[in-house]
Amino acid sequence: MRYRVLGRTGIEVSTHCLGTMMFGRIGNPDHEDAARVINTALDAGVNFVDTADMYSAGESEQIVGKALKGRRDDVVLATKVHFPLGEGRNRSGNSRRWILKAVEDSLRRLDTDWIDLYQVHRPDHTTDIEETLSVLGDLVTAGTIRAFGCSTFPAEDLVEAHHVAERRGLMRLRTEQPPYSVLARGVERSVLPTARRLGMGVLTWSPLASGYMSGAYREGRTVDLTTGRARHTPHRFDPALPGNAEKLAAVEQLALLAEESGRTLPELAVAFPLVHPAVTSVIIGPRTMDQLTSLLKGADLVLDDAVLDRIDEIVAPGTDLYRADGVWQPPSLTEQAERRRPAGERAAAD
Repeated sequence: MRYRVLGRTGIEVSTHCLGTMMFGRIGNPDHEDAARVINTALDAGVNFVDTADMYSAGESEQIVGKALKGRRDDVVLATKVHFPLGEGRNRSGNSRRWILKAVEDSLRRLDTDWIDLYQVHRPDHTTDIEETLSVLGDLVTAGTIRAFGCSTFPAEDLVEAHHVAERRGLMRLRTEQPPYSVLARGVERSVLPTARRLGMGVLTWSPLASGYMSGAYREGRTVDLTTGRARHTPHRFDPALPGNAEKLAAVEQLALLAEESGRTLPELAVAFPLVHPAVTSVIIGPRTMDQLTSLLKGADLVLDDAVLDRIDEIVAPGTDLYRADGVWQPPSLTEQAERRRPAGERAAAD
């Protein structure tokens, strides 16, 4: 396993980061089995573990905490805050009030005294970024966290946060965690170049594009839209829809390329994000030991220029054939009032 410095934090992390979203009730509910998966990854040289308070409503953090007993000092532990964990007001977002409550809850579930990387899971435009940076900096000063970053922020928000920190003398966001795969290359346009220019570490998620790059979905195969991810978002997997047909066509070409290279499609998928000079580590999120073993098997894969050129022909740089579930959308797109003037103000003349 290779190691890279996480941005300018001075913290060395493995190029594979173990993601734990699939541990707990939404994936693998067996705590002991999940702990074995975690420890097998650590034995293989992975020293970077990523979780979040909202994964299985905190259960993932509990599993991670139990699994790291006796190994905590050797692990760079990352978790996140933002999404609601219960009913009621002021129980989500990036405010000082919620972050201070959420970090204490995460520390308790993880059974640790500190968090190495604390990330705001999504942007929150109801909270001034200065407020968020201020409280996160206070947590660093207190020794509660070692560094902080963000996940799925657009490039303009990264730049704003950087300039606010500079103007106000606050600590900066040190990392970004975007979705990035062969099928979702949109972040190559601005997010990855911006993060690199700002000296941020980058840990990418969803290299298998919710299963498209695992080989689970192929042309000519029936897709069960009543189970798994397809049950929650059938429009993303229904092969009858033109957009999904385009993804499946690309997957067929990528599968052939992997076969010609003597590798599996998932191995190709996980190796791809690490080629980009902005990327520090790629998050792999196995649910079972077999899945972990198959993903680690491809750790030595080097994608040469000929293979990368072929990938560029199949999915052009900066192109999104697939959009990951749960990717944040700015109010300028989601709020109609942000895109449409009142009816009386739309014409060029009275």
